[in-house]
Amino acid sequence: MDTLISASLLGCDLSDIAQELKNIQQAGTDWLHYDVMDGVFVPNISFGEPVLKKIKKHISVPVDTHLMIIDPIRYIDNYADCGSDIITFHIEAAEDPQAVIDKIHSRGLKAGISVKPATPASAVEPYLESVDMVLVMTVEPGFGGQSFMTETVDKIKEVRELITKSGRDIFLQVDGGINGETAAVCRNAGANVLVSGSYAFSAADKKAAIDSLR
Repeated sequence: MDTLISASLLGCDLSDIAQELKNIQQAGTDWLHYDVMDGVFVPNISFGEPVLKKIKKHISVPVDTHLMIIDPIRYIDNYADCGSDIITFHIEAAEDPQAVIDKIHSRGLKAGISVKPATPASAVEPYLESVDMVLVMTVEPGFGGQSFMTETVDKIKEVRELITKSGRDIFLQVDGGINGETAAVCRNAGANVLVSGSYAFSAADKKAAIDSLR
């Protein structure tokens, strides 16, 4: 698989969101990463359904929705209705992860599972027969602009090994502190979808920034 870039809306200038969306898509982002935080699972609140509904008309690339919320199965239909193409949830936040995966698939969408830095790679193994993407968080989820945690690199490698063992084509996404330097580390470890917020959106030359991530 080629390396895909998912630009995180958390990194954009929210006072000019329509123009920011236009610019980042013209710069070549493959997906738009849409973080949903509930202030419970993570210590922050971000965007919800109304924002996605409003900005969807400005988005021509797939919407990569990342649910950082407790009991995520409650909101799958909502975010499917808002225009998500991929919905990723945290394995730590779901009582029955397989039920969430099945719910996402029932809406015709790709399903992703995410693990926080302290969660072992082995946690995702039972779901590799059905999931479409694994997201390894390379920072503690909740806030944009954090520094990359180098100790997560071994986990990226472990997840890549598990995916290879499964024999399925599963995206391996990383999110947190991704820039021109850490992107190379993650790619070498086996990641093929890179989430970038502040690095991509804040660059004077967004296309050059996105190209550097590939």
